[in-house]
Amino acid sequence: MAGKSVSIRVYPWLVFNIEQSRSANLCVLCGETNGEWYRIGMLQFSDKVKAKLAALPDQPGVYLMRNRQGKIIYVGKAASLRSRVSSYFRHGTFSKADPKLRGLIRSIDDLDFVPLKTEAEALLTESRLIKDYRPRYNVTLKDDKRFLLLRVNLNEPFPRFDAVRIRKDDGARYWGPYATSASAWASLEFMDKQFGLRRCAPREPGKDDHKHCLNDIVRFCSAPCIGKVTPEQYRERVLTACAFLDGERREFLEALRQQMAAAAKEMKFEKAAALRDMYLLLVKGIREKARGRKSLHLKREEAQKGLAELQERLGLARPPEVIECYDISNISGTNSVASRVVSVDGIPTPARYRTYRIKTVAGADDPASMAEVIRRRFTRALDEKEKLPDLVLVDGGITQLRAARAELDALGLKEQRVAGIAKQFEELYHDPENEQAPLRFKADSPALRVIQQIRDEAHRFALTYHRKLRSQRIQESILDDVEGIGQKRKEKLLAHFGSVDRLRRATPAEIAAAPDVGPKTAALIHAALHGGQV
Repeated sequence: MAGKSVSIRVYPWLVFNIEQSRSANLCVLCGETNGEWYRIGMLQFSDKVKAKLAALPDQPGVYLMRNRQGKIIYVGKAASLRSRVSSYFRHGTFSKADPKLRGLIRSIDDLDFVPLKTEAEALLTESRLIKDYRPRYNVTLKDDKRFLLLRVNLNEPFPRFDAVRIRKDDGARYWGPYATSASAWASLEFMDKQFGLRRCAPREPGKDDHKHCLNDIVRFCSAPCIGKVTPEQYRERVLTACAFLDGERREFLEALRQQMAAAAKEMKFEKAAALRDMYLLLVKGIREKARGRKSLHLKREEAQKGLAELQERLGLARPPEVIECYDISNISGTNSVASRVVSVDGIPTPARYRTYRIKTVAGADDPASMAEVIRRRFTRALDEKEKLPDLVLVDGGITQLRAARAELDALGLKEQRVAGIAKQFEELYHDPENEQAPLRFKADSPALRVIQQIRDEAHRFALTYHRKLRSQRIQESILDDVEGIGQKRKEKLLAHFGSVDRLRRATPAEIAAAPDVGPKTAALIHAALHGGQV
């Protein structure tokens, strides 16, 4: 078979020309080699897909498959986006796939991907996106596929913690979801041992239940069933455990860290990883609690303390009354946008928020995009003699700081203070020449809360604007697949009807009455907008 070429028409718009070879074979789309692959010599496929495959990173994340109408039809997770997504476009995958997977591959016309830090984060993000978009080709999440939660019902005489998969409106308290079952069960075991909580099933355990129980014998349980602790003392243990899960009893974090280290030393790596996941989840909860996310705005008294701390840490002449924060948002390097949010006296001021479309940067180049936004914003501020902010914050750390600093210096604004927020460790880079000396803040620092609040607002505002533009692009791109509709005619149609939504509600006759559109083209447009074949 070596050297023999075979053309296989799999479906009308995708043609494989396959050459089997005894040597390593190459997937033309993704450019990777594997001895078990077929070589795809000629492939008619969406150029958008080819471009996205070439940009896939070798890191965890989620990916979203879209059809020709731009609708999300599948959401998946990956330990390596490059390896997982590329696998869909191997000949071997399609030839061995079941009808459902073949149907998915046939329908792919575009894809997006979101790189993430860990597989656990990818798992949770995938679950959320599936619930939000309900893609056609995703299997509905069954109960046994949901992530585990910890639950306790404080209305019971002797409350006990348990792991469940469904959050119910039953008056109980829930924590989670946990990214892995191992981390949930490790959390449960730690709680029971640390606080002496019961594991037995009876609602009100008594002496007869104690006869068959091993927890008291191995010193896990405080044994309220036989009166070793009173019901009140036992309830206090449960409430302390709840406070720990809420991030309010940090003294127990050290015990958790020690158990994690001991498991690793004993080479019980799975248990150590599960305890680590629990530890990180609790630390994250503590940080989020410190941010004050339960209310949108910080109290003015707290804000003033935070501004005073920022003045001291950054060596400012006075507390920064006006702070501007900038963030860049894009997915797969497309539709790059930026946001500017403003706080006055430490309080967000939405009337002064602004959004920007990135005009001069191609692809996902956040530092260059940040430079463009800073240049545009402060050039206009100088032209209009606008009062400048006391402090500029840029999301992204040292690289974004250097880009912003260079633009401000080029505009003659060498005295304008600017700092970069590094999200991973919540550090503040303020010296572009010294990468090793960022400012670090305690978890309950008022200054950190001020920084996190404005940074989170900038991220939210940029993401909202990006989603809006992406939604518009998806809707407008439907018209690109209609025969005879070019860019100019599309612009005329959108100008005539005002939006794709209004165009979708129009009858074929109403569409035909629009400038430059006849009955035949109107019928094609109407079919495309209502799921028909074009």
